[in-house]
Amino acid sequence: MDIELVDVERAGMGLLRVTIDREGGVRIEDCEQVSRLLSRVYEVENVDYKRLEVGSPGTDRPLRHEAEFRRFAGERVEVKLREAVDGRKVFTGVLQLAESPAEGKAVFGLEFEAKKDDIQVLSFTLDDVERAKLDPVLDFKGKKR
Repeated sequence: MDIELVDVERAGMGLLRVTIDREGGVRIEDCEQVSRLLSRVYEVENVDYKRLEVGSPGTDRPLRHEAEFRRFAGERVEVKLREAVDGRKVFTGVLQLAESPAEGKAVFGLEFEAKKDDIQVLSFTLDDVERAKLDPVLDFKGKKR
């Protein structure tokens, strides 16, 4: 189906929440198809749940794996580090592609504005990240007539 499993969560009152994604975004038809398929599989496998919810990760999609960081290079993201850098843990900026250093861990860059008109690049590995997510700038103004 060319669909990526982003997350599976068991919530209260028997809710099983499945989050999916795909290149170009998830459509309602994708959610319906995954829901039908999972319902059949869960029935056969005796997976206990009362309600199944299948949805997209939304505009602030979490980033957890190296492949996700590579896929969304060039996009605006928010990264929270485990250890502070210059007294800060949370950085927002444009994600840059990874380099592969000798130890085998991918190094990513985050281009951010430290002060007005002062662009800096923060280098980090996935081990440095506590959490990360897409942070797009949304414009709801629409076209003027």
